[in-house]
Amino acid sequence: MSDFSDILMFDVGTVFGKLFIAAILGGIIGWERERRGRPAGMRTHLLVCIGVTLMMLVSEHIFVNYQGYKNDSILRIDPARIAAQVVTGIGFLGAGTIMRSRASIRGLTTAASLWLVAGIGLAVGSGFILPAAFATVMAIATLVIIPFVERRMERDKYRTIKMLIAGQEHFLDDITRILEKNSVKLQNYKFEKDIQKNEIMYDINVKYKDEKMLLLASDDMARTVKDIKRFSLE
Repeated sequence: MSDFSDILMFDVGTVFGKLFIAAILGGIIGWERERRGRPAGMRTHLLVCIGVTLMMLVSEHIFVNYQGYKNDSILRIDPARIAAQVVTGIGFLGAGTIMRSRASIRGLTTAASLWLVAGIGLAVGSGFILPAAFATVMAIATLVIIPFVERRMERDKYRTIKMLIAGQEHFLDDITRILEKNSVKLQNYKFEKDIQKNEIMYDINVKYKDEKMLLLASDDMARTVKDIKRFSLE
């Protein structure tokens, strides 16, 4: 009589072990995202890694079962086909974690971590355990250490200045001068004239490095430009 593994047509210890390893590696990355309050946390990463590992195991299982067919058979088995679909499909799940709020975008790192977890799951499912574990260590190091480096890094920042000014007089030259004086660079701008209300609405996109200099420029514009009815930074 065949043993349990023969009946199930796979090595129980190996398959269950791979799924368990996938749960651990995916859970580690998910724990870091959960700790930071990101939309896709521990459960999401853990389930993605287990699911992708299972898909890879199914792909290999199908290949083993049908590899006995001769070369002249019309049946062709490609063990990489399911893996390729995973790489494509995981992008839709990752896109769901990306949120835009005015000028800022959140969730890109979480989307990337989901994409990486899918790769880790494929690696574990195919028996590539050590590279999967090393990728997990590198991912955690990236997510934990790099934010400290980024906080000390001087980066360009971008904002949009919105001004509603009464009258039809243009103040673009004064605005440009004030921005340059405070080390804020004008990127581009647009304006709309409302003839009936006798107003001009400016949308001015700027680039800067120091938030204090942008606030100084804003205060300077509020004092210099006449008849500002509304002013905001986005």
